[in-house]
Amino acid sequence: MTLSKDMNWQTRAGEFAQKHNLHRSPSVYALDLVSEVGEAAKEILVGMDYGARPFHPTPNLSAELGDALYSLCQLATAADVNLEDAFTAVLAKYEQRWQTKKHIGSENP
Repeated sequence: MTLSKDMNWQTRAGEFAQKHNLHRSPSVYALDLVSEVGEAAKEILVGMDYGARPFHPTPNLSAELGDALYSLCQLATAADVNLEDAFTAVLAKYEQRWQTKKHIGSENP
């Protein structure tokens, strides 16, 4: 099976997981996603010498963000969420907020 770059990230991640029998439960992917985002955050801290200097990307940041993206794609698939549709919906929501409030954040409770 050859993975095509023409497919979206979620499809490509799913085909890779299928090829290597890597399907897990949503809870495993959720925990892995949090772990990978934490590793990306660590690279950001390292890239700014823990606040001692302006941020400069580390060589490992790209890989950690890729790991997080893979985990997000697999979580979405395991939870039966289409990321293309979810992303389109969130952009529409943000656009509406921008038009009415001039920011994209939700209201404070």
